Amino acid sequence: MKVKFNRAALQEALSFVTSIVPSRTPKPILQCLRITTEKDAVRLCATDLEVGITAIINQVEVAEAGDVVVPADKLSSIVRESVDEIIEFQAAESAVHLVGSDSRFTIYSHDPAQYPVVPGFEGKADFEVKLDKLQEGIEQTVFAAAKESTRYALNGILWEITGKKLAMVATDGRRLSKAIIPLEKAGTPPDGRIIVPAKTMTILDKIPVQDGVVAGVRFVNNQIVLICGDVVVSSNLVEGNFPKYEDIIPTDYQKKLTLQTAPTLSAVRRAALLATEDSKGVKLSISQKTLVFSSRAPETGDAQINMAVEFDGEPMEIGFNPQFLVDVLRVLRSNEFELHLGQSDRPGLIKSGSNFLYIIMPVNL
Repeated sequence: MKVKFNRAALQEALSFVTSIVPSRTPKPILQCLRITTEKDAVRLCATDLEVGITAIINQVEVAEAGDVVVPADKLSSIVRESVDEIIEFQAAESAVHLVGSDSRFTIYSHDPAQYPVVPGFEGKADFEVKLDKLQEGIEQTVFAAAKESTRYALNGILWEITGKKLAMVATDGRRLSKAIIPLEKAGTPPDGRIIVPAKTMTILDKIPVQDGVVAGVRFVNNQIVLICGDVVVSSNLVEGNFPKYEDIIPTDYQKKLTLQTAPTLSAVRRAALLATEDSKGVKLSISQKTLVFSSRAPETGDAQINMAVEFDGEPMEIGFNPQFLVDVLRVLRSNEFELHLGQSDRPGLIKSGSNFLYIIMPVNL
């Protein structure tokens, strides 16, 4: 192999592809990247056996074809610290030489035949979606997924397709987030419902966005494969049954507040400054003209933030985990949202337009 890379393009591809390379693994080859030449491009592949990433680099000059496997961390470090605009790869038997204007590095390589197969994108997409809309849906749901739950289905995000709409749903049992995004091309995954690992969703959210870029998605052999420009991401799906979340979405609430997103986020964050593990949360005290956010720490003091509101219902108090409120308020795209409430022992419901809702369980104060 003999290839000249544009260093900036190579570094950008490496930073994305190496995001799934495990720091520890019983299989050392998984800490490597596979680099393969094509006609006028080079393909970089990485996998941890659950998720695979392929990135195509077009800013190259291929003098000799080749296929090598090299340690990801060493390659990334060399490219990152390089001061050259162009870096040349020269692969000999069992080694790769990286040559710059004043430097030469040699990295020992591995047998490409031992590297796991990283799925590509073959055939037509089951559906298509604009990347920026997909990433918006990811950001509005992935934070609510469970971390290391024994109920494996909760470690992922449910995807449901209905017509030309994709609904994403995540829950950890204490909160639930649902976002609906439009599709460019409709399709139906197996059984109409699949569960994508939260880790995979986070990787998809890191794909560089360009205006109007459309991603194609296929479901093959219990895997999801997504292609967007020069990037392909493949992942195993989560096995198990996602809860019937529709049953817990409140439909009978009579109390509603329309709140401004930024001021409410500020009020929650300030009120939470004196909340502790013992005090558990922030209390919302609602009357006809005022919403008060408060917290109390027995050994420290208390906090109270007042906000003017219009409210027609009976005065009430309810407590919430402040971090759960901050998480959702950070990802709202609109300047205002609706807070729907029932009794103080029932979940709160946040709505933003017709395509986003968030359910949050109350805490006892």
